Amino acid sequence: MTTGLVSALALYSSPALAQGTSAAATEAPAKEVETVVVLGTRRTDRSVATSASPVDVITASEITSQSTANVIDAVKNVVPSFFASQNTIADAGTFVRSPNLRGLPGDQVLVMMNGKRFNRSALVQTFVGGDTALSFGSHGPDISSIPSIAIKNLQILRDGATSQYGSDAIAGVMNFGLRDNADGLEIVARYGKSLDADDGESAQLAVNWGLGLGESGFVNISAEYFDDQGTSRGARRPAAILFEQQNPSLANRLPNFPGPDQIWGSSPTFGWKAVINAGYDLSDKTELYAFLNASSSEGDQSFNFRQTITGTAVNANGVTVNLPAANAAFRNTFFTTPCPANNATCPAGGFILDNNRFDFRSIYPAGFTPRFVGLTESLTAVAGVKGEATSGLTYDVSATISENSLDLSMYDSLNASFGPLSKTSFEYGAFKQKLENFNVDLTYPMDVGLAGPLTLAGGFEWRKESYTVPTGELQSYAAGPYATVQRLFTQTAPGVFAPVTTLPAGVTNIAVPPASSGYAGAPPSSAGTWDQSNYAIYIDLEADLTDRLSGGIAARFEDYDTFGTATVGKISALYKATDILSLRGSVGTGFQAPSPGQSNLQNVTTNFVAGNQVQEGIFPVASGVARYYGAVPLKPADATNYGVGFILRPMAGTSLTVDAYQIDVENRIFITRPFLVTAADLLVQPSLSLVGAGANIRYFTNGLDTSTKGIDIVGTHATQLFGARVNFTLAYNRNENKVTKSKSTVISTAQIITIENVAPKDRLNLSSNWSWGEWSVNARANYFGKWRNEQDYPGQVFGAKTTIDLDVSYTFAEKYTVTIGAQNLLSEYPDRIAQSSTINVFPISGGLADGQVYPRSGGPFGMNGGFGYISLKANF
Repeated sequence: MTTGLVSALALYSSPALAQGTSAAATEAPAKEVETVVVLGTRRTDRSVATSASPVDVITASEITSQSTANVIDAVKNVVPSFFASQNTIADAGTFVRSPNLRGLPGDQVLVMMNGKRFNRSALVQTFVGGDTALSFGSHGPDISSIPSIAIKNLQILRDGATSQYGSDAIAGVMNFGLRDNADGLEIVARYGKSLDADDGESAQLAVNWGLGLGESGFVNISAEYFDDQGTSRGARRPAAILFEQQNPSLANRLPNFPGPDQIWGSSPTFGWKAVINAGYDLSDKTELYAFLNASSSEGDQSFNFRQTITGTAVNANGVTVNLPAANAAFRNTFFTTPCPANNATCPAGGFILDNNRFDFRSIYPAGFTPRFVGLTESLTAVAGVKGEATSGLTYDVSATISENSLDLSMYDSLNASFGPLSKTSFEYGAFKQKLENFNVDLTYPMDVGLAGPLTLAGGFEWRKESYTVPTGELQSYAAGPYATVQRLFTQTAPGVFAPVTTLPAGVTNIAVPPASSGYAGAPPSSAGTWDQSNYAIYIDLEADLTDRLSGGIAARFEDYDTFGTATVGKISALYKATDILSLRGSVGTGFQAPSPGQSNLQNVTTNFVAGNQVQEGIFPVASGVARYYGAVPLKPADATNYGVGFILRPMAGTSLTVDAYQIDVENRIFITRPFLVTAADLLVQPSLSLVGAGANIRYFTNGLDTSTKGIDIVGTHATQLFGARVNFTLAYNRNENKVTKSKSTVISTAQIITIENVAPKDRLNLSSNWSWGEWSVNARANYFGKWRNEQDYPGQVFGAKTTIDLDVSYTFAEKYTVTIGAQNLLSEYPDRIAQSSTINVFPISGGLADGQVYPRSGGPFGMNGGFGYISLKANF
């Protein structure tokens, strides 16, 4: 059937051409079995080894054998060209991580489930920093909502496919095929923790249950619960250590005392995921199908510590330097006596300089670390019918409805501009992304005198996306009476007041930032729901032109109600040079449509520049603020893909694929450099009062062109060794990103360097699986090349590292398998952040002024070190 992107034709396979570890095998002799794919093709007789485009097949066991409940990390562990940062303190980007394929952002990778488009997440990636450098401004899906136990296999098309599947398929396509077994009960329980620290406890319980619907159908149910405790790999802030020395009686009021005042590590997260997949045969050639995916996940993230004091400390070079200033909430004197009503000498809005004063130390005597909470929920439902007519025409008609939401809140914070009336917890509401999709896909084989039938495919798609920005509660966004410098007066006679011209000693009168500290809600004027609709038609021709040469051509037309039309195409070919060597290549064009979220999102967060708090506002392109700074409507990003490679199968059980690629993207959707808000700007554009003077303003724009070049090498070999079945896999990716054109108002030199270097250019996995009797052993070495984050750590190059993963499994009583394993067995860490002319490391704490020890993104494999685990699987 054309709807499924893959159908396995075997119960076990010889090593697939996948960038990962081969699944555990039995002791039977090695047997070559072709895995049929239709990802990147509409034909139903293509295998991985005869595909004109490179396709990776990741087996269920490769995913479920990972030590993580998060599918993002499971895929990252086995696919070298797939990259995702740890995102320790990255605002909402910690709750919804945006992975990258071939160095391109998450919204330039099309994700599917059972061949149907997967919804975007409710989060547009707007965090400013190296954590999200590759996905800054992107709006992609959240695949962590998929339970790993529900996955039958994952196929990754490493080729542009916009002409076949629509917008976003620039870097490639990922399809999660769901389990469809009609019987059996599988239960998996896993527990693990950090190997070299007393944290990181992780528990997971997963169930898969297959049920038959008579002889004609099935219902397959998967569910998973997980509870991941946090990790901490940072140091205390020097300012907090100084505070403890100066105020020993208040030391226990420091956040997390005696540990780090803010947490650099994984945030504690818990939740559940579920999938129901069902099918029913109405006849031998007609099937009704449906599936549902639901999930809920809650994370609790540490933000930066807001300190009460300002001081100095000695850095690693022996130089005394200033530490970041105390938070503005603790530097201001808040006078609380308002001017009398209807007094001409003390106007409304003014305050009297007297002894009635408020100090935020009465709430947070030692400072505070806001805690940011994100509740992510998703629900996707798909239903359709597919079949084959007697003429050979196949059809697939389906409908999708999906909603993803992200409900944000914060506690242990404040809105300094409200002074004594400030709340300490805030609700921001739920951001929502909704998808409605309708598809008709048809194929028809025709005999036109070629070496094989000509497959004519065509179809229609209608899609509607909507994005909702919620209104936050009042104090989450509002500017209170202290957002401007207080107008102070002294009484000179009964009922007579005079303006204060000179402040008494010890009194400070400054404007403090509006909105809640750490993150700001959206005001009613910026909240709302926006939608975008489009329809598409496509046509696809594929055939064996000769016994050795096959080719395909595809074209697609799309019409959007927001920006207009787009037309793209693709040509691909495969040539069988010899019985063991095939050559393949493709060239195609693609596009990525701006989402309603990218066009309409308003977001205000608290960033830290040189350790000092700065409000960062991102405004919609149609807003008065964005237009004031030069914004224009977004248009689609355009792409051209080139690929060439070969497939070598010199002997049974051995294969090698080498594929080179180039992806050129023009008008990539990004977020501008900051524009500094001045007092004069506030007078011209009053809407800027949401962030205040001294804040940074950004907006979405088509601001840069990129060129990505690389090569994928995948080799597999299966053999018998000392009575055991042994599989070896080598997977290597070399990927180079270049910014070829940019606007000076959009991107800085530091951002360009980060985009080009934050993901290692070289990734290599060497893995092996041994299976004999009831025992199996999996071992994998993961090499990560050097990398660089110029935005956060100017000039430092983080060195190449190799991590080792190992697990041993034993099956007993035929139904039960116990596994003991370790990820990053030797507890490798990224390089520590180094002292430099722009970065200060303080021996008093062993970290930076904000407590960082390792790069905040965690680098390509994270900063948590080793993780050990034990699991028990039961099959009934």
